[in-house]
Amino acid sequence: MCGIIGYVGPRPAAQLLLDGLKRMEYRGYDSAGIAVVNGTGVTIEKAAGKLSQLEELVQGRLPKGTLGIGHTRWATHGAPTSTNAHPHTDLLGRIALIHNGIIENAGAIRTLLEKRGHTFRSETDTEVLAHLVGSLYQGDLEEAVAAALREVDGAYGIAVVSADEPDVLVAARKGSPLIVGVGDGEWFVASDASALLEHTRSVIYLDDGEMVVLNRQGYRVRDLQVRRITKAVNQIEWDLETIERGGYEHFMLKEIFEQPESLANTLRGHLLDEEGTARVTGINLSDDELAGFDRVVITACGTSWHSGLIGEYMLEELARMPVEVEYASEFRYRNPVVDAATLVIGISQSGETADTLAALREAKQRGARTLGLVNVVGSTIAREVQGGTYLHAGPEVGVASTKAFTSQVAALALITLRLARRRSMSILQGRQFIQALRALPDQIQRILDKADEVRQLATLFEGKRNALYLGRGVNFPVALEGALKLKEISYIHAEGYPAAEMKHGPIALIDESMPVVVIAPRDAVHAKIVSNIEEVRARGGRVIAITSDGDGEIARLAEATFTIPETLDLLTPILSVIPLQLFSYYVAVARGCNVDQPRNLAKSVTVE
Repeated sequence: MCGIIGYVGPRPAAQLLLDGLKRMEYRGYDSAGIAVVNGTGVTIEKAAGKLSQLEELVQGRLPKGTLGIGHTRWATHGAPTSTNAHPHTDLLGRIALIHNGIIENAGAIRTLLEKRGHTFRSETDTEVLAHLVGSLYQGDLEEAVAAALREVDGAYGIAVVSADEPDVLVAARKGSPLIVGVGDGEWFVASDASALLEHTRSVIYLDDGEMVVLNRQGYRVRDLQVRRITKAVNQIEWDLETIERGGYEHFMLKEIFEQPESLANTLRGHLLDEEGTARVTGINLSDDELAGFDRVVITACGTSWHSGLIGEYMLEELARMPVEVEYASEFRYRNPVVDAATLVIGISQSGETADTLAALREAKQRGARTLGLVNVVGSTIAREVQGGTYLHAGPEVGVASTKAFTSQVAALALITLRLARRRSMSILQGRQFIQALRALPDQIQRILDKADEVRQLATLFEGKRNALYLGRGVNFPVALEGALKLKEISYIHAEGYPAAEMKHGPIALIDESMPVVVIAPRDAVHAKIVSNIEEVRARGGRVIAITSDGDGEIARLAEATFTIPETLDLLTPILSVIPLQLFSYYVAVARGCNVDQPRNLAKSVTVE
């Protein structure tokens, strides 16, 4: 993985491909390459490192041609070297192929091809697939690609060109996103809509097992048996400006500051004040059907898993519904107990997270009802689940998720409100909950207006290598999320713990060199968290506390504090996470880290 772009049309392809890769560089960035068909052969240029390394390599000598493919890589098989960079070619060097995903039986195919005289230069499964296509090629690239894909196991999004068919580009997907862009006399393929917006808003979403053939006359969609498929053309609603930095130093900072707007967009049109409930029509369930489930299973990865934990607190307390939150990466490997009485909610910003998609497919196969909470319209999860809701948070480019997290929690609050009103919540309680939800965007803005205070707190982490984050109740998942953000972008080791669990092990780590971040709003467990802070102070720990406006007790105990507005206890995470996001950002910037492209990470994880 991670970024694919392809072009067929009248314009010179090379610069267009490089520009498209730049739009997707946040998805994968340890090497890059392009292949351009020039009428007599295929010219390939690739380089390890950032895309700028490739741009510097081809400066002043861009390959000629009006058809080509390009790729930015996040390494799975083999180190990030120029040899392992995509595109890869077949044995004869006439076919070039780029690939996102993992070919699980690549080893067996490699062995078979080596017995037939093939030699390989890279460590990648992608080169194996390119050789397989080449070995099956008999003058028809479409047929060769389809035949090769019928022999492979695993996940892929691929684009393929051939020197012998200079007007044809073939692309296909299984488990890795791929969309077709329909322009005016030109056609595109990409793994991310951001690469296409400069040229067209008209797109076709390929589904698993589908293949598209682009030529200078148009496109056709086929399955792997080369049978024609009719696909609808969709329109992308957001524009190019929404994925530009807009004057901010980093995308992550921009997206943190967008949260008043993104949260309002998530809530817009869903809140019914008079009835004290929520309209969540996308879940495709009546109130009676929704209330009829025995339990809820939430499955997700990373930041989305943390939002699921908050959803567990909300659903159990307000709707009195049993909830389990599962790591999607483990879900289908442990014979989960789900059936028709189980509601399974999958959460994914991209809607393409491979583990979450696999978990939802497993749940559906076992008879459970599946819902998706995703941010990307037309994503695979959005198309495959039986219902759900879009976050409408807008494009999130920074690898470390921020605004998607708060929108996920808000979407879970909407589902909770609707379910709770059907099962146990009074109309007055529903109205109070809605009032608190409506206040959140302005409350977030009040926090962001004090961002410079967080910048000052970040100086307390100068030279630190470890940190502990503590929270209780619904703010325990916030401690996990705050620690994750610090790890992701500043490379400081950090752990999140339930505050009461600290004395069952982690307390041994606390001394004057260990900063401890405590999420301590004035809520139902406030007195307990005060006791935990006392325990940290007694061992010389340095406490930074996130607490409620006017809480003098916490201010007296902590070395430094940052205050947030008060809200309902269960909605506090939407506010308490904002200063932690800012804190991680400012620490990373102070350490000179690449905030938007942290090492070893990719935005959309489309492999298991």
